[in-house]
Amino acid sequence: MSRGDYKRAAEVFHRIPERYPQSAYAGQAMYYEAYSLYRSGNEDDLSSARDRLKQLKVRYPAVARNDGAVLLTRVCGELAKRGDQSCAADIDAKVGDIDVTGGQTLVVPKGSQASNCPSDDDENDDRIAALNALLQMDADRAMPILQKVLARRDACSAGLRRKAVFLVSQKRTPETANILMSVARSDPDQEVREQAVFWLSQVPGSTPLLEEILRGNADEDIKEKALFSLSQQNEPRAQQSLRDFATRESESPDLREKAIFWLGQRHGAENTEFLRGLYSRLTSEDLKEKILFSLSQQRGSGNEQWLMNIAVNPKEDIELRKKALFWAGQSGVAIPEFAQLYDRMADSEMKEQIIFVLSQRQSDKAAIDKMFDIARNDKDPELRKKAIFWLGQSRDPRVQQFLMDLINR
Repeated sequence: MSRGDYKRAAEVFHRIPERYPQSAYAGQAMYYEAYSLYRSGNEDDLSSARDRLKQLKVRYPAVARNDGAVLLTRVCGELAKRGDQSCAADIDAKVGDIDVTGGQTLVVPKGSQASNCPSDDDENDDRIAALNALLQMDADRAMPILQKVLARRDACSAGLRRKAVFLVSQKRTPETANILMSVARSDPDQEVREQAVFWLSQVPGSTPLLEEILRGNADEDIKEKALFSLSQQNEPRAQQSLRDFATRESESPDLREKAIFWLGQRHGAENTEFLRGLYSRLTSEDLKEKILFSLSQQRGSGNEQWLMNIAVNPKEDIELRKKALFWAGQSGVAIPEFAQLYDRMADSEMKEQIIFVLSQRQSDKAAIDKMFDIARNDKDPELRKKAIFWLGQSRDPRVQQFLMDLINR
């Protein structure tokens, strides 16, 4: 089995319960025989795996109750995908029987304990395995079952609902977006609501629903997911919605920063011009800093020079000028331009920042040359020390000799 020879492994495992039915290993061997047939993967082997697991349930119920039940669900999921109607019906039944009592919908999956609440990533839970099997089934059959799961309101089903939200997002149907939106509005569990909004990112045409979330009174975590989902929509309206949100002074700065970030990740003239214009209107340094970063991610749009213009503007806040210098360096502004700026710059704090920018480009010979020049000739001893420090971090083979020459001077 460990070598992947599943046919041979199934044959060997088959012998143990046949020859030694009283052995403590007989039930485990039958399980691993079924597992090997499942991994082998062709339809006949899957059918044989199902038969062996049903025999396991009769002969060794203790083994069947645990791993055997989950494996049977996985096997049936594969068979249902290939058109086996009896397995499809079994998957339907495993999701749960629905009873309505006292105005509440309660679902108790067959064979489960009410106190045994599954996590959505618990692959060893039979109910989660049953939901995973729905992913293999056609949408017409799977969606009604998933909607029943999403209709539950008991706290114990939150893990099942989180899994169901993901599965719904993978089914491309006309009602997918509306189902997820309904969950986002009304599910009692915060994480389930957030997941519903997050997975709207995978559903084309969800922009109007996401705009509704951003206009409403949803909490910040939900709105943050909505901003991400909008950023994944491939339509101009989604980008416009992000631009509109970034200008809203009534929204929290953190959320506006997120909108600015996602605009920076989607290259285009409209977003570039918008972010530059927004920068000039903002008073928040944090938001301005986020714009500097976002524009640094958009190369080839003139943003490198725009960043340099911010860096040399004495009317700008010194910290923003330093950030603009850094991101200009990361955007690929040529080293000679930084070298010339250093020579004409009067502010020592900005000069120190240029040295740091040069230190981040040490693979460029011109950056090392300029730091050599600063370390030898700058009149400010503090700036010479900074250049020497960063040269000491370099792997340029010339640096060792340069430092020796300084020591021996």
